[in-house]
Formats: sequence, C-alpha cells, structure tokens
Amino acid sequence: MTEQAAPHISRPRIMVLGVCPGRPGEPPFRIMEIDGQVVGQARNVTDVLEAAASYGITIHDLDDPDVVRWVGGDKFTWTVH
Repeated sequence: MTEQAAPHISRPRIMVLGVCPGRPGEPPFRIMEIDGQVVGQARNVTDVLEAAASYGITIHDLDDPDVVRWVGGDKFTWTVH
C-alpha cells in the first residue's frame, strides 16, 4: 500500500466573512481577516481593496479564491438576507 500526501488546501491571505447587521442607523458590514487576523470591517469592495493595500497586498482579481475568500456571499453581497 502506498501512502498519498493529503492535498494542500490553500488559505488565501484575505477572508471577507458574512454580512453582519449594523447597529440601528448604521449600514451592515463584513468582518475582514488578513493573514488570519481580524483587521476591521468592510462596508463595500473599496474598503476591502483599501485594507488589502494597507497590508501591502495588491488585488488584481476579486474573484480569485487563492487571493480573496468570500464567506456567506460574494463581492456583491453587502446586505443581510
């Protein structure tokens, strides 16, 4: 019997978690993680790009799962369903 190595599952540097309702009178947001650390809230794609840039990460393709993982929706999901 030969042993096979487990496939490597890549973890992107950027994770954008599901939409959270904001406080009354505030818009909903998504928690952002970079390199496994919570870095703040994003209320739109621009916030994601700006946060990434502040950590020296340039995003060329928001749909590349090796760069950004969208949890609970995609780059167009910014409201609570």
